[in-house]
Amino acid sequence: MARACLLLRSMPDLDVNEIVKLIRKEDPRFDRAAYTFVRDGLEYAVKELKKRDAARAKISRHVTGRELAEGLRDYALDQFGPLAKTVLNAWGLHETGHFGDIVYNFIEYNVFSKTDSDRREDFDDVYDFDEAFERPFRPRARRLPMPSFAEAD
Repeated sequence: MARACLLLRSMPDLDVNEIVKLIRKEDPRFDRAAYTFVRDGLEYAVKELKKRDAARAKISRHVTGRELAEGLRDYALDQFGPLAKTVLNAWGLHETGHFGDIVYNFIEYNVFSKTDSDRREDFDDVYDFDEAFERPFRPRARRLPMPSFAEAD
């Protein structure tokens, strides 16, 4: 499987806030907080993948679109708990493909980088937002049968 190089570029003259303003003039679908969330979520995902891969002694870690989408799910649940879907929806994020839209907007402005094998479609349909953000907080089904309150004859 090809590995994406979705990493923050470290450029001292890079003003991400200004870049987000420019991006949003061209693509106003997502709140500026959504861009901050994806940027911070990438750092979170990379850190978690490095922890998981520590046993294999990986020095540098590249992130696929799927891995980033999954990391953003974990980051949202960690940051917002049961309100994760509500918060993401308020920012214009309704599906994993929207994460890809933001990532590729960042790539276009050289905030993130990618490899030749990366595709925007790598983010499509990774998971369903209802399942990812609501299911963990739904009450579990009762295991005991409900008592019958019907009157005996």
